[in-house]
Amino acid sequence: MNRLLLDALLDWKHRPSRKPLLLGGARQTGKTYLLRELLGATFDRVMHIDFLQSPQAASAFEGSLDPKDVISALEILTGQAFNAATDLLILDEIGECPKAVTSLKFFAEKLPMAYIAASGSNIGLLGSFPVGKVEQHCVRPLTFREFLWAQDDPLIYRAFDDRASSEAAHIKLFDQLTDYYFIGGMPEALATWLMHRDASPLNRTKAVSQVHTNLVEGYRRDFGKYAGKINAQLIDAVFTAVPAQISLVLDESVKRFRFKDVAAGKSRYADFESAISWLHRCRLVLKNHPIEGLPRSPLVAQKKESRVKLFLFDVGLLNHMLRSSYQEIKKQNDMFKGFVAENFVQQELAALGHEPSFSWADARAEIEFLLIDTQGRVIPVEVKSGARTRARSLQSYITKCQPHRTIKLIGARGPTQQHDTNWVAPSYYAEDLGGRLLDA
Repeated sequence: MNRLLLDALLDWKHRPSRKPLLLGGARQTGKTYLLRELLGATFDRVMHIDFLQSPQAASAFEGSLDPKDVISALEILTGQAFNAATDLLILDEIGECPKAVTSLKFFAEKLPMAYIAASGSNIGLLGSFPVGKVEQHCVRPLTFREFLWAQDDPLIYRAFDDRASSEAAHIKLFDQLTDYYFIGGMPEALATWLMHRDASPLNRTKAVSQVHTNLVEGYRRDFGKYAGKINAQLIDAVFTAVPAQISLVLDESVKRFRFKDVAAGKSRYADFESAISWLHRCRLVLKNHPIEGLPRSPLVAQKKESRVKLFLFDVGLLNHMLRSSYQEIKKQNDMFKGFVAENFVQQELAALGHEPSFSWADARAEIEFLLIDTQGRVIPVEVKSGARTRARSLQSYITKCQPHRTIKLIGARGPTQQHDTNWVAPSYYAEDLGGRLLDA
């Protein structure tokens, strides 16, 4: 599986000097694969240290943290020679070894020509961090583009990349999008789907559902392992409530997260702030802050922490936790497809770097997302579950805020429609909410 982030990592490799890489992100999003199999394939030799699998490796960081001393100790522990000028050192699950995290500072200062890459699923929870001494990236679930890459179907990928206008291309792309809604972007879930190409539809979907079950159970075990002083049961309650609350919406926007009835005796944001923050720092939920009044840049200046929408970080796990079957998703019933499409767009925006994101709320009118273009202008983005291209919320926003342009993503197949002041496209082109539309 190829990853978009690989280009940034190769750019890092080809610089004359570099800070250590630090990849964060939720567990099982493909951090190790990206470093070891994709980036590592461009090196002659790779030394891979996994602090979860080999906790004894922490002893290499017990004494001096001078890079040469650390490398010498790792060579002794692994029996493998390491050339800092040509080889790649991967420190996997580095959060399990705080002194290894500290050592990144010394690698940056004393050995900037070395190829040092670290990863961890609990990076956001670290109490001590080498600020300014690492190049940090977040590895999220596979985007829809990466999902198509993995299908090994160059014709459909080319149709997506070229924004083909044929009906045949859009039928296939919409079919792939609804598959993505079920499978999601977790690498193991997609690998299992592809591995079972020749199985019956029932066995194929069962195999993917089992992967989803294992992933969710693994995250829940982590709550108890890494929550520290935060109540693990409260974290679990919020995690469980996110899909449940999203699914309460029919064909309207996802609403603000409601704190009442999530946990006994708790009903205020202050009661849940630590649990929400924990899940967000672990990249398991995505935040969206509704803005009231006239939106202006920077949007972050208008947000209120207590007013927040919460989305799940992966649409496949969202549908799994809601027990939505593959057959139900492929039918795309109006009862649920609106919020699934919205979670999908939020996920694509997060991969583009728009996270937390922002939305607009005014009385009964809501716009799902607000973006800022390169000239500092606010662009409303409406997400619709069906093919409708007229809606009261967008018209209300236009009347009150007078944007120079609007964007609408619809839950139907078809070519992009570009007009003087608005742009309408199928939601599978959500990645266009990145540079191309914001530069225009």
